[in-house]
Amino acid sequence: MYYRFFNLKELPFTLSPDTEYFFAYGHFANALNTLIVALRTGEGFIKVTGEVGTGKTLLCRKLLKTVGKNFTPIYISNPQLSPHGLQVALAEELKLPITRYTHRLLNKITERLAELAEKGQHVVLCIDEAQAMPKETLEALRLITNLETEKQKLIQVILFGQPELDASINDPAVRQLKQRITFSYRLEPLDRKGMDAYIMHRLRVAGFVGAHLFDDNALAAIHKASKGVPRLINILCHKSLMVAYGQGQRLISQVHAELAVRDTNDTQLLNLSRPAWKKYFWWLGASSALFATMASFATYYVMH
Repeated sequence: MYYRFFNLKELPFTLSPDTEYFFAYGHFANALNTLIVALRTGEGFIKVTGEVGTGKTLLCRKLLKTVGKNFTPIYISNPQLSPHGLQVALAEELKLPITRYTHRLLNKITERLAELAEKGQHVVLCIDEAQAMPKETLEALRLITNLETEKQKLIQVILFGQPELDASINDPAVRQLKQRITFSYRLEPLDRKGMDAYIMHRLRVAGFVGAHLFDDNALAAIHKASKGVPRLINILCHKSLMVAYGQGQRLISQVHAELAVRDTNDTQLLNLSRPAWKKYFWWLGASSALFATMASFATYYVMH
């Protein structure tokens, strides 16, 4: 792969939520700090929203690695559960025997949470893609957060979801849950300065030691097409590197970035002039094998 060609130790723009690549900049750093403070002060319900690809899953995993040894993290990636299914998922994470009787299962969960509290452990339940959670399950989740001692909550909950989560929580049927949310944070796309720093950060983590790998025009093209969404930035940077590698060029130019944009769904395609496109069409034809390789990597871009 191209990473050796560019003197990298690994691929810098994969979509897996690798916490080594967490970008502690701007609102990403603010979001992480807000969540840590909220958990350490014992807040019961916290909500984080953001558009697709803005880094919610990576933020969640970074948080779970950061909070400390006195926190017991529970992560649920599939929120499309019934109320009983939610209890079963929670019981499994707490290493409890499963029963089909809801009341008995809730008692066992309560007892285990109380045991952990006595040992100084704070249980944190993180639910990803929470916008997909049924309303009756959201209400069941609220009831679980009622579990508390005289001094502290037995479980803290963080909901990570797309903006549709706000619409679900605004439903009158779950208005009591909305009142429980004490901290909210919205992840926004990166501005141009932030994106430049983000790209360089990922390159440095991957072992890059040069001054720059993308020229200014390439960065401008990537930001315009991606609108600052980290997932799209990763895809476009990865493809741009592959295009440059196929041409044997070690600096990513605007042409490389524009070809990557044209090959990518969910981006705002740039208005290349027709003559400019024809100028490089010969290379695309000669590089069909390269783009076949790129297509084989499509499965690498899985939503998290």
